Amino acid sequence: MTKRKLANILFFLILVLGALIMVFPFFWMISTSVKTPSEAAQVPPMLWPKHPHWVNFVNAFHAAPFGRYLVNSLIVTVCTTAAQMFTSILAAFAFSKLKFWGKNLIFMIFLTTMMVPIEMLIIPNYVTLSETHLMNTYLALILPWAASFFTVFTLRQAFNAVPPQVYYAAKIDGASDWKYLWTVLVPICRSSIVAMTILEVISSWNDFMWPMIVTNDPNMRTLPVAVASFTNDVGTNYPYMMAAATFVIIPMIILYVILEKYIIQGITKGGLVG
Repeated sequence: MTKRKLANILFFLILVLGALIMVFPFFWMISTSVKTPSEAAQVPPMLWPKHPHWVNFVNAFHAAPFGRYLVNSLIVTVCTTAAQMFTSILAAFAFSKLKFWGKNLIFMIFLTTMMVPIEMLIIPNYVTLSETHLMNTYLALILPWAASFFTVFTLRQAFNAVPPQVYYAAKIDGASDWKYLWTVLVPICRSSIVAMTILEVISSWNDFMWPMIVTNDPNMRTLPVAVASFTNDVGTNYPYMMAAATFVIIPMIILYVILEKYIIQGITKGGLVG
C-alpha cells in the first residue's frame, strides 16, 4: 500500500508539473500584456508587474481595426469549416461504404498527400490564386482549405466502425445513399464529426501565415494578423502584442475547454490514439 501511495503521489506530481508547463505560456502572455514596455524588456524578467496596466487591452484594441479583423475571422472560420466538413464527409462515405474501381489505389494516393508539408503548398496555391485574380478576397482565404484528407481519413475510420449490416438494412428499406449518409451514418458518428469540426475551427481561427500572404488590404486580414501589426521598423510593443494575442486565443481556449470531451471521444473512435 505504501508503494502504491508513493506511485500515485509521484504520478500526481508529474501531472501537476506537466500542467504548469502547459499553462505557464498563457500566464506569461497575460502578465506581459499588463506591463509597461520597459517592464516587458526588464532583465531578469518579472513574473507579474507591481502595478498592472489593464488599459493596455483597451489601447491595443483601438490601435488596430479589431472589429473588422473579428468579422473576417468569423467569416473565414465558419466558411472554411463548413466547406471542409461537407467535402470530407462525402469523401469519407465514398471511401468507406461505396464500391468503385480503383478505390483503394485512389485512397492510397490521397493518403500520401498527408506526408507533404503544408509549406510546400503555399507557393503553388499562391500562384494559382494570383493568376485567377482572387487575391485579397474571402475565396483566397477559404478555397485552399476547403478540403482536408486528414479529416477524410479520420471520418473514414469512424464510418468503417459502423457495421455494414446497417447500410444494407437501410438500402433494403429503400433509403438512398444520400439519405443513409445524413440520417443514419452522420448521427451515429456525431462525436467524430464534432471533434474534427472543433479542430478545424481552432486551426482556421489561429491561421496566420496564409492570411498574411494572400491579403495586402488591411480590411481583408484576420485576427492573428493583427498581432503582427504591433511590430514595425522601430521595434515591437510587446505589451500590446500580448494583449492582442489574448484577444485571439481566449475564445479558442473557452471553446476547447467546453467541448474537450467531444474531441477526445472523436479521436478515440477515429482510431488515432497514440
